[in-house]
Amino acid sequence: MGTTIAGGGKRVRQAVSYDERFGKILDLRESIRANREEFIRRAVKDIQFTYRDTALEVDTSLDRLKMYAEARPLLEGRRPLGGEGSTVALMLSYNGSAWLNTAITSLYMVGNRVSVKFSSKGSSLSGLTESIYRPIFGDAILFSREGGKKFLEEALKDPAVSTVVVFGSDVNFLEYESAFREAGKKMVFEGAGQDPFIVFSDADLDLALSDLVTAKFMYSGQTCTAPKRIFIHRSIYGEFLDRFVERATRLVVGSPEDPRTEISPVASRLAVARIREQLKEAVAMGAKVVLGGKIEGNLIHPTVVRDAADGMSGMREEVFGPVAFTTPFDTKEEVVRRAKDHKYGLRAALFGGKEAEEAAGELAGEPYCHPVPAYTFGKFGTVALNLRRTESWKGAFVVKPVGGYGYSGWIWETVDGRFRIKQGPKLLSIETSV
Repeated sequence: MGTTIAGGGKRVRQAVSYDERFGKILDLRESIRANREEFIRRAVKDIQFTYRDTALEVDTSLDRLKMYAEARPLLEGRRPLGGEGSTVALMLSYNGSAWLNTAITSLYMVGNRVSVKFSSKGSSLSGLTESIYRPIFGDAILFSREGGKKFLEEALKDPAVSTVVVFGSDVNFLEYESAFREAGKKMVFEGAGQDPFIVFSDADLDLALSDLVTAKFMYSGQTCTAPKRIFIHRSIYGEFLDRFVERATRLVVGSPEDPRTEISPVASRLAVARIREQLKEAVAMGAKVVLGGKIEGNLIHPTVVRDAADGMSGMREEVFGPVAFTTPFDTKEEVVRRAKDHKYGLRAALFGGKEAEEAAGELAGEPYCHPVPAYTFGKFGTVALNLRRTESWKGAFVVKPVGGYGYSGWIWETVDGRFRIKQGPKLLSIETSV
């Protein structure tokens, strides 16, 4: 990173100032804006996200890139964890398009060189992104064509790589702990969520319904932070469910290229197979599909399940599609206990008055990631109380720390010769710099 000059017969790499880096971010922002329609077209082609969702994501990313002006007091003066010229290896998941620029640039803004591996599902999008980055960043940000396993193994061996940042499935990456211990390198992992969405009897139902429909069905349900376990107080369960079903019925199902479409085919065949089994099991265990349940190829029609039980796979394993598992609860103590009883702890949303506020306090973890003796379950990295998802996630990865507990996210690092785990919300910029 920086300008290479001749000095005393040696090649010396000068650090680039925050203003210079931010200037390049603004250049990137303008280039993305100029290529907005092509970004959308390729995301629709590669991962079948709807035109409207991808357009919103591009516009949100443009807004976040500007936020590095706000991040100056936090980031200016920081240096790469591995020293000037060191690299962060970044593995990205398929469930995103333009927001991935925020992850990449957050690493760059503290002086890191960045090696980026896109998901194979985003090959066309990766090519476009690389063509935009190359004239702006040169070799400071490079894109890899290697397979994911080889990319990770090479990063572990490369002395220039200080940190590996991964977005993906906990099942695929937990097995690498010993390799990171041996290499003494840092890993920042961002993974799945099975987020609870809790509505108390005194909630603003219009607000809760509006947020649930948007957050649940955006990207056809293919986001880590989509509500997955929907707890509704029994006294309003029937009314809320009727209104939720009515709203979900109006969602437009169709081709992702059509700007009117709200639900399109999901990108993963594995996700389709899992959802098919989750629905089959739920019905066998006494739940009822009150809307949808129809699956055509990779197209899953908006589906609502009532009377889901906590032991069902749809409540235990991540649901990566437009399927809502709902369940009633009777008391605050009950719903807090049920929400905590899970391996994922990414985000929780609550709606209501005093009891909702108390429950939110019981579910919330620390405001920033911290050392833990072992993976910590029953806490959540982001807890939103009477807030829409768009509000509680504003500035994510730039000025707002995000990330979770349990198997939703972790950091492995070796400090003073001792290996440790950290959990909780984090900024990639802070965790890859000093």
